[in-house]
Amino acid sequence: MRYAVYFTPRQDEPLARIAANWLGRDPFGAATRPVEAVVDLSAAEVAFHTASARRYGFHATLKAPFRLAANETEASLRAALDNFAEATPVVTIPRLIVSQIDGFFALVPEGPLPALNSFADDVVRDFDRFRAPLTEAEIERRSPDSLKPSEFRNLCQWGYPYVFETFRFHMTLSGRAGPQEAPRLRAAIDSLFAEVLQKPVLVDALTLFVETEPGAPFMVLSHHALGRRPARKTA
Repeated sequence: MRYAVYFTPRQDEPLARIAANWLGRDPFGAATRPVEAVVDLSAAEVAFHTASARRYGFHATLKAPFRLAANETEASLRAALDNFAEATPVVTIPRLIVSQIDGFFALVPEGPLPALNSFADDVVRDFDRFRAPLTEAEIERRSPDSLKPSEFRNLCQWGYPYVFETFRFHMTLSGRAGPQEAPRLRAAIDSLFAEVLQKPVLVDALTLFVETEPGAPFMVLSHHALGRRPARKTA
């Protein structure tokens, strides 16, 4: 079993609903749903391009998936999330845009947001005590030979290469797409998300996801609102 601390909008928010329809899965407990054709992409093409993102659900990674440390429990992790969330203010992203990162499409902030990066840094630090050390096999799965020195140091120290100076907030929408496929995929994503992306996005909660067994889809376990409000539990 692995846990992850992500940001994802509430299930009833328009951005979450559109993303769930696009990916073909709602991580808030709903079953996989059939994807539909979008613009000139067939349903089969949409399903193919979203397959890798579908398993993880719509999210932005804050604390990447980890096995629980031997001296911690799920209850202690959820209690720590409650405490952290209560003391942490909401961060506003003025606008998300569609971008292609290393071949895959994702929603990213339109410009630099130091407050968002600082928030992500705090999550990485504060919840590292809950993470069991990586095994040699887990390190190898990250293809360490392909990482930059700073990324490899982050992997060894924090369990994930892309934190602190290498962090980039993103909400993945597809797998990697080559130059021939990318324009049609971009057009489909733009057609679905253009209207909802005109509005700011509030990073107003931490969401605990769980992978119950290797390869299983990541599901929302609990949703912890930021600021001095009670956490909203979903499981």
